[in-house]
Amino acid sequence: MPGFLTRWLRHGPPRATEDREFEPGKLPRHVAIIMDGNGRWARKRGLPRVAGHRAGVESLRDIVRACVDWGIAILTVYAFSTENWKRPQEEVEALMNLLVEYLRRELPELKKEGVQVRAIGRLEALPLPAQQELARARRETAGNNRLILNLALNYGGRAELVDACRHIAREVLAGKLRPEDIDETVLKGALYTGDLPDPDLLIRPSGEMRLSNFLLWQLAYTELWVTDVYWPDFRRENLRQALLAYQQRERRFGGLKI
Repeated sequence: MPGFLTRWLRHGPPRATEDREFEPGKLPRHVAIIMDGNGRWARKRGLPRVAGHRAGVESLRDIVRACVDWGIAILTVYAFSTENWKRPQEEVEALMNLLVEYLRRELPELKKEGVQVRAIGRLEALPLPAQQELARARRETAGNNRLILNLALNYGGRAELVDACRHIAREVLAGKLRPEDIDETVLKGALYTGDLPDPDLLIRPSGEMRLSNFLLWQLAYTELWVTDVYWPDFRRENLRQALLAYQQRERRFGGLKI
């Protein structure tokens, strides 16, 4: 686990705007969001789907700032799935262009606010400009420690498990690992998120009640919060509602309250 996360766990968040509604020490360390509903938001307004995706970028900007203000350590957002390649080519190209535009436009602010940009997924399949901007953002924010912004791109939970199994198999073939030593810790370490704690809270806008192949291993004991609000309308106040609901949950991880 990165050093700043260890400090976060021991001493609290690096910075948090005072908010009397939140109980000290009970905010989630890691929030995951399935950014869903862009297309339906646009259709309701008679707009092309790409208009919904562009509006969704503004939601991401607002939520990132809120996470920094409130001391959330990690924000993982589902931006583009392995299944999204099936969409019309025009929409896929627009999404990739939006990714490049977002990273170029927001990088100075992300650096200023202490946000560390990461990405998970089969990134080598992304268009070259997207790969280049991701690499630049990751390189220039690597030392930041207020928030990890983890972008899931060309990501699929099943693909991640396949890649983890392939990594472990190579370790066994190389004589670095015995089959009988493979356990949950080894498998977790082979995941894209191997150095991060699992999400404490998953937020699903747009009212859909499914995981959509997102973080299948990591969400085993994550608290779920679903809202009918489409992602382009999701803002700081909606995140506040999710965090307040999370603070009311009793997390037992299969055990009993003593």
